[in-house]
Amino acid sequence: MSLFEHELPPQQLRQRRAQLSEPPARGSLFAADADADDEDDCAADKSQTGSGKPAPKQRVPGPDGSACLLGCSRAAGQLWPTVLAPVALTLLSAATRFYRIGRANRVVWDEAHFGKFGAHYVNGTFYHDVHPPLAKMLVGLSEALTGFDGTFTFESGQRYPGSVNYTFMRAFNASFGVPLAPLAYFTLLNLGCRPSTALLGGLMVCLDNALCTISRFILLDAMLLCFTAASALSLSGLYKHRSQAFSRPWWKWLFATGASLGLVASAKWVGLLAVALVGLYTIHELYELLGQRDLRVSGYAKHWAARLVALVAVPLAIYALCFKVHFALLYRSGPGDAEMDSLFQAHLEGTNLLGQPLDVAYGSLVTLKSAGAGVGLLHSHKDAYPEGSRQQQITGYTHKDQNNYWLVEKVHGAPQANATGPAEFVRHHDVVRLVHAATSRNLHSHAVAGHVSKRDWEVSGYGKNSTYADPNDHWRVEVVEELSQSNPERRVRTLATQFRLRHIRQGCVLRASGKSLPQWAWKQAEIVCDRRNRLDKNTLWNVETHVNAQLPPADPKDLKSPFLRNFIRLNKAMARTNNALVPDKDKIDQLTSDPSDWPIMRLGLRICGWEDSEVKFWLIGNPAVWWTSTLAVVLGVLQLVYYAVRRQRGLCDFARPQLLENHLYVSWVLLGGWALHYLPFFLMGRVTYLHHYFPALYFAAMYLAYAVEWNCQRVVGAAGTRAALAALGLAVVVNFAYFAPFTFGFDYPAKELAGRQWLSTWNIFN
Repeated sequence: MSLFEHELPPQQLRQRRAQLSEPPARGSLFAADADADDEDDCAADKSQTGSGKPAPKQRVPGPDGSACLLGCSRAAGQLWPTVLAPVALTLLSAATRFYRIGRANRVVWDEAHFGKFGAHYVNGTFYHDVHPPLAKMLVGLSEALTGFDGTFTFESGQRYPGSVNYTFMRAFNASFGVPLAPLAYFTLLNLGCRPSTALLGGLMVCLDNALCTISRFILLDAMLLCFTAASALSLSGLYKHRSQAFSRPWWKWLFATGASLGLVASAKWVGLLAVALVGLYTIHELYELLGQRDLRVSGYAKHWAARLVALVAVPLAIYALCFKVHFALLYRSGPGDAEMDSLFQAHLEGTNLLGQPLDVAYGSLVTLKSAGAGVGLLHSHKDAYPEGSRQQQITGYTHKDQNNYWLVEKVHGAPQANATGPAEFVRHHDVVRLVHAATSRNLHSHAVAGHVSKRDWEVSGYGKNSTYADPNDHWRVEVVEELSQSNPERRVRTLATQFRLRHIRQGCVLRASGKSLPQWAWKQAEIVCDRRNRLDKNTLWNVETHVNAQLPPADPKDLKSPFLRNFIRLNKAMARTNNALVPDKDKIDQLTSDPSDWPIMRLGLRICGWEDSEVKFWLIGNPAVWWTSTLAVVLGVLQLVYYAVRRQRGLCDFARPQLLENHLYVSWVLLGGWALHYLPFFLMGRVTYLHHYFPALYFAAMYLAYAVEWNCQRVVGAAGTRAALAALGLAVVVNFAYFAPFTFGFDYPAKELAGRQWLSTWNIFN
């Protein structure tokens, strides 16, 4: 049939429809409705309702070949599709995930990271990482359940001691990989596939070597994939009941979708791609509802409200709750303290920030911390700038050091603080002088260009013991934010007050430029006086350490760190760290790969040492799944373009237009899921690895099963479809068994597996 073939006359068209619709293949998803009439097949078929009432009952073919109500499940009493098939998939999945899972008794690949992160939850020590906390908290739970004491350091390649039950930890993670196969099975059933097709989809997910391998170690990917699969299942359930808005099943799947989105986003930020899939589907659905003329404004608003609660509020609540638990579990000072502000750090056990005086007074000895990322504390040392003013260097330094301390003094000529008199507190708009405690130099600025940021003024240490009464040593305190309970006099308070320091003469503000000085300043952070008055977080400072014998310690109630503020700051720090994970072009890294390599499986990944006598694992997929699913995706996109062109020209290939509409919806969910989980990696600047493709592969495998049924049923009928499904399933089983040594580990020279090097780019033994 030509792509641009003209429409047939009415009589021939009816004959053509009869040929397409009869005889209805038993068990076919695409059998024509026995009650089909002769209306124009290319007319729009409105099947949804947004009124809140059940839609008119339409009869469409069920997956077993019998007509069933739109969105119905399997017929009652069918034990195989509802019980036996998913149970068999689950048992097979469990067998492949748990088989010899403790064979390698050393730290494998990223167990060095995530095992260590889990230990932080056992120890309660605060740490920082690029990923949200849910999956890592689950790793910590697995460690706690074994009685792990948190002392093992999970160094890469290190042998596990007898006191660390790494087998249970791996099995706990693998338990999140087990549901992938049954979840894929039920997703395909919800999308209208036959049980045999859904079984093939589940089998491909179960017996993909890469998906199996990644589930067998102390990593986050099994949890990410499990929550991604749950979101796909929930979306398919929402699609299945789309014509029954506000019914009990519809509400169930709507909130299940929201909950799964919260879980997947809380495991890894790549889970936001699943959020995007559901979001685009929801936008399209709401747009379609606009076309229903019988839907009132109140009914349409109800649709919006339901989705805002279930798909926005619920995921956000779950995401925030995970951070709430994260903060509660990590209550001790640890390696991640510097990523949070001073007020947050003050409430961690092991810090000395609580118990300090609250209000800063003249004569106080303080350290000033920048709110800018990676700047640290205002610092000076005896070294001078090699050019410019050649005065003493002022920098930002991230480590605790005696050179971080400054005395808060009054301006030149004013009577200075008396150690025996009443304290005089520093307030908003006071003009102060900061004297470096170790060198007695004043914090100073003048009309001399900065050393890296040439458009700003240099900041230096100048004068000594007030010998030079230079007004360029004077700074005005401008309070910006106050986090303590009550401060009517707007005093500068330890930890709780964020302020700016504005130079009196130049009018510029003290700022961390965000750049590092050269080696002559030990590559410490550059501090400048910003002439352009950019009032961002890099100009904000707070008092972190405060020493003054005249003042009493602060009441801890006055130094509360609000959760929302901590939540936002930590997420910004995660984003900043993630953006810093850029590939080093000068470094050869055999672990990384480009997104273009993934669908064709051009590269595998060695996830451990490659000594001949050690147990080795090679991360590689099942060719029968990867290559055929990639082919299915490409051909599926071309087929959709073909249908779109013919439909635009008024031509029809289907006895009922609902068949095409259902095909477009299913293709949107599965192909859209693949595209959204794959294509964004081409735009990311961060380093990429083979396992980043696994969520996309999950959707591609399901689409492959669906595409086999869709096309074979129309070309070779039911018997040919069954044969195609069986042949592909057999190929999947054979390939999984052939590449099983890479999945379950082998302890002999890799050259003995040279026959499995199907591509020259596979680094099995060279």
